Amino acid sequence: MVRLKDIAERAEVSVMTVSKALRDEPDVSAATKTRIKALAEQLGYVPDSTAQGLRNRTTKLFGLAVPSSADPFLCGLVQAIEERAQELGYDLLLAHTGNLPEREDACVRRFLARRVDGLFISPVYRLATEARVYQELLARRVPTVLLGRPAPFCAQFVCVQADDLAGSAALTRHLLNLGHRRIAFFAGPPAAPWARERFEGYRRALRESGADVEDELVFQAGSTLEEGAKAAAQMLAESSRATAVQAVNDLVALGCAGVFLERGLRIPRDLSLAGFGNIALCDCAQPPWPPCASSCAASARSSSPCPPNWSCVPAPASRPPSLGRRRTRSWAGRVLPGRFGRG
Repeated sequence: MVRLKDIAERAEVSVMTVSKALRDEPDVSAATKTRIKALAEQLGYVPDSTAQGLRNRTTKLFGLAVPSSADPFLCGLVQAIEERAQELGYDLLLAHTGNLPEREDACVRRFLARRVDGLFISPVYRLATEARVYQELLARRVPTVLLGRPAPFCAQFVCVQADDLAGSAALTRHLLNLGHRRIAFFAGPPAAPWARERFEGYRRALRESGADVEDELVFQAGSTLEEGAKAAAQMLAESSRATAVQAVNDLVALGCAGVFLERGLRIPRDLSLAGFGNIALCDCAQPPWPPCASSCAASARSSSPCPPNWSCVPAPASRPPSLGRRRTRSWAGRVLPGRFGRG
């Protein structure tokens, strides 16, 4: 292993000069920096990040906990966060919670054991109003960004979120403008705030139009392809006479589309279908789906924390979230003409 001492001996300078040159300190001449950096590369020198962390009290690590990288939306989010972290000189540790509270607790504690400089968490939603691991993060003042709408147990943290209610309401209005009056809604996980907001947007748009909100048109569908397929089979079995389906997200929409097509329904001629999320997989749908919702990449880039002097500032729901001197941006749900829409 090549040491700073080895480079210093070859360059005939002090170890301190080598250290300063590799850190681009201003009191070392440009010529000396160039010569030392070239020599370090030639010898294959690799900095000891652990030693640097002890000296600077920073690990240059971010922790990211998500339910699953198999989710296309989260996959894009992970990639965007990693790209931004690298631009800032950080590495990213990734962990999967599987949407299980106990796994989320274990993931966060492993990150804390690694002394990460900041955390990104896609929360595992639960009905409880408190979660011990989130209380610990507050007590430790660990800089943390939530990816998604906060729930009561994590309401004090900075978050990046979509305007789920407005986006869902706009999507319902689009279907209403196409002439639909019996619009089925495939709802998401009951404990997830984003799912409740999208359901409320659907209900609000129906009430504003004077249409009835019928319980027989609401189906519990979760958030996955498989759950979307089950909800579609249930809807067909109950003969709901729906002329359009609004799914809580794109995965659910794709899952139910497969069942509808297998049963001989033509989309959009026989049934209109709308999703939420704008995942890349929807580009493969036939007919193609136009975008509905926001860019996860832009959201991730705007949520990336500052370098090490940033601090965790808990943000009440009524105030814009902040990270030290910097602010996050909210996801603005962008709804263009609906998916598989008629006309």
